[in-house]
Amino acid sequence: MASTRAEETACGGDRGIGTVIQDLPSDVLGIVLRRLDGASLAATGCACSELHELARDPEAWQALCLDMWPSVRDVVCRTAGYQALYADACPFPAATSPAVPSSLPTRLVSAVDLHHNGVCIMSRVVETDASSAWFLGSPFRVDALVQEGFSSPSPIVPDELTLSWILIDPATGAALNASSRRPVSVDRSWLSGDAVARFTVVLGDGVALDAAVTCDDRHGHVREVSLCAGDVEGGGVSGRDGLAAVAAAMASPRQSRGAEEAARRVYQEFAKGKRERKEWKARREGIVDLCCSGVGAAAFLSFLVMLTVR
Repeated sequence: MASTRAEETACGGDRGIGTVIQDLPSDVLGIVLRRLDGASLAATGCACSELHELARDPEAWQALCLDMWPSVRDVVCRTAGYQALYADACPFPAATSPAVPSSLPTRLVSAVDLHHNGVCIMSRVVETDASSAWFLGSPFRVDALVQEGFSSPSPIVPDELTLSWILIDPATGAALNASSRRPVSVDRSWLSGDAVARFTVVLGDGVALDAAVTCDDRHGHVREVSLCAGDVEGGGVSGRDGLAAVAAAMASPRQSRGAEEAARRVYQEFAKGKRERKEWKARREGIVDLCCSGVGAAAFLSFLVMLTVR
């Protein structure tokens, strides 16, 4: 009863109580709503019909999307709009095993934004022909930055990087968040001085999208930004299988509250399983090597015995 009363008050259902939010001019309400984040704006639109119409303001959703992903300015015409893009690309994909769609995307558009300490240092759009025999037969890989590289205006701390990588199917307008935004791990090579920050998200069927940023944190130089797909065995995934996993994730539900922490836990479980399988393979190979060495030693001893008897 109390919740019903509160909703009526918020939406002007009981005018005798006093001033309600609907008494404000529409332009003032629009300015207020544009200061909300995406989740709050969507929740406000569920309160009542008046707020629902205001919360669908395309300019509010455009401001939200461009603030998070400057690169989508050039690709939103291929989607169903900024609100649909936010609904698809902001949540993390659920690590379930949905059915693979009958048809796979023939092209993929990648909207990539790299930030350091809240400052955007790279923003670009990459188009990939996903129907070519080369892409389908090779390991799944999309490069946003390979050879040219660039230098940041200030030294780079890999742990303070944030990466947004959105995959978009231009034919359907469906989008998918393909990065963890914050690094799940940072690997350093003390020999070359390079650091690799990984932004991995786990999809269904044991497939993970591994977005990686390779940089020289000593000189602030970013060498490479790429997206690959791998499995729990530690091997690569072909372009066809990776594309199928992406298409299935685009059609699957998204995670809701606590999604970032849940995605990190799923990644940790994935990484743990990957390490355990690697250790098991190493033990198995060690046992095989030991058996081979034993057989070789026994054969050598048998040969010596034969020579001694003769």
